[in-house]
Amino acid sequence: MAFWWPIIVLAFAYAICRFLLMLIPPNVPSIDVDASDVLDDGNQTQENSFIYIPPRGRPQQSDRKVQCYEPATMKYLGFFPALTPAEVEERVAQARKAQKIWAKSSFKQRRQFLRILLKYIIEHQELICEVSSRDTGKTMVDASLGEIMTTCEKITWLLSEGEKWLRPEYRSSGRSMLHKKSKVEFHPLGVIGAIVSWNYPFHNIFNPMLAAVFSGNGVVIKVSEHASWSGCFYFRIIQAALAAVGAPENLVEVITGFAETGEALVSSVDKIIFVGSPGVGKMIMENAAETLIPVTLELGGKDAFIVCEDVDIPHVAQVAVRAALQSSGQNCAGAERFYVHRDIYNSFVNQVTKIVKSVSAGPPLAARYDMGAICLQEHSDKLQHLVDDAVDKGAEIVARGSFGHLSEGAVDQFFPPTVLKNVNHTMKLMQEETFGPIMPIMKFESDEEVVKLANDSRYGLGCAVFSGSQRRAKEIASQIHCGVAAVNDFASTYMCQSLPFGGTKDSGFGRFAGVEGLRACCLVKSVVEDRCWPYIKTKIPKPIQYPVAENGFEFQESLVEALYSLNIWDRLRALVNVLKIISEQNPVATSKKND
Repeated sequence: MAFWWPIIVLAFAYAICRFLLMLIPPNVPSIDVDASDVLDDGNQTQENSFIYIPPRGRPQQSDRKVQCYEPATMKYLGFFPALTPAEVEERVAQARKAQKIWAKSSFKQRRQFLRILLKYIIEHQELICEVSSRDTGKTMVDASLGEIMTTCEKITWLLSEGEKWLRPEYRSSGRSMLHKKSKVEFHPLGVIGAIVSWNYPFHNIFNPMLAAVFSGNGVVIKVSEHASWSGCFYFRIIQAALAAVGAPENLVEVITGFAETGEALVSSVDKIIFVGSPGVGKMIMENAAETLIPVTLELGGKDAFIVCEDVDIPHVAQVAVRAALQSSGQNCAGAERFYVHRDIYNSFVNQVTKIVKSVSAGPPLAARYDMGAICLQEHSDKLQHLVDDAVDKGAEIVARGSFGHLSEGAVDQFFPPTVLKNVNHTMKLMQEETFGPIMPIMKFESDEEVVKLANDSRYGLGCAVFSGSQRRAKEIASQIHCGVAAVNDFASTYMCQSLPFGGTKDSGFGRFAGVEGLRACCLVKSVVEDRCWPYIKTKIPKPIQYPVAENGFEFQESLVEALYSLNIWDRLRALVNVLKIISEQNPVATSKKND
């Protein structure tokens, strides 16, 4: 026992010292970011105060301007240039020059960059959320959940574990290479390109940027034409943080434009990350094939939300409504198909109806509303078409939320939370990606049936399964073909930033977040070296040196058996034969050498 006491005391002292060090705040400088032109203080200039009426149809590159407006009020915000292919190539070239310098930076410098960002985000949560709300129509609470918390979690994970997963990783050398050391190295790819969607303008920029920069890359991000105003402000935060750590200028670029701008980006970078629709994702792959660059696609989703009969109905109903509204026109990653066991179907529908009727939608910064506006123009028409198709085929609308005060020009930007029952898979609502606050609830009778229903979709992003038996919920979730699954919870997988995020089928492939997402920004290089250099060096055995001896194949055959035979006695017998062949003088080989 006397032997262990010093070790216990030292371990305790070490723990105390670590705890005391945690109490000392790190020395993280503050950054100053000009936000005077994004704050809605009622003093905007006249040119930015009128109501904007966007043209019908999809804007074209020929417009040369990306017009920005608040979807909840239609208030004009300004415009940004639609970059030409030549301008995109120039931005990428500048990022490439900066990346060559940044690739030599230390992890200490990279961590300081993250700490500066984290400090600014925490101190300016309201500003960041307000900018996101104005540009996409989402509420402040939704912005905090989807923009702030997820980004802070990613930064914290990178600070804690990022360096660990980018250090060389040693692997087994196998039987034939016992005298070697094997490792995997992770080097920067160069310049990462990202084309991101509008639904989370802050996080969708920071998510690829953080992984790319921390792994030593440059990054050029094309923001959506529907969220360029906020994206360009968030870019200022990144620029200020990079400058504070002495990073090279142009290491990170944010560009604006339409399809032509995105196509030029794909053709110029060393890897492309795309967040958007399956149709555009296929075009991205086609363009990326020209230069054979790696592609990560995070596309659409039609997540299943499964409720078994043994759940706490009020609790799960509240989660379900949140999941449905999370899939509204200003968000994504929400549930779009709800399957409830027949034994509790009516009770569950009644509980959900009560909640949804209490939900109000309106301009999120004008008053306290539960839901904001739809970001995409004309999207409410699509949502109503899906509802009408379901009703025509037998579905019943059981609840709709209410509207607050809407300005005349913004009425089309809102869609009431809607609950439908008696739905089935013949309805477009259960097959097409909705991206809206619609909650279709279908009943099921058995676990086998609900698994079949959940897998009856061309999408495979995520699912959520609720049951009073965790084992049962896990069993159901394990059978659903998707990339992420939450057991007795919803969307919790994305808050665990150590986990990879992505889907299968029409939801895309590749992963971001987690170890897999971080290393996906790297050139993965396999390296083998001598373990005891220069004392033990690799030499070609004499029987297989040129000219190859007559018994060269016999040597190889015995060597394979000595290394890999399943029977230990066969291996020993073969090893003796190998040593025998090596020790013998080959007269044929000797005579050829003499000639």
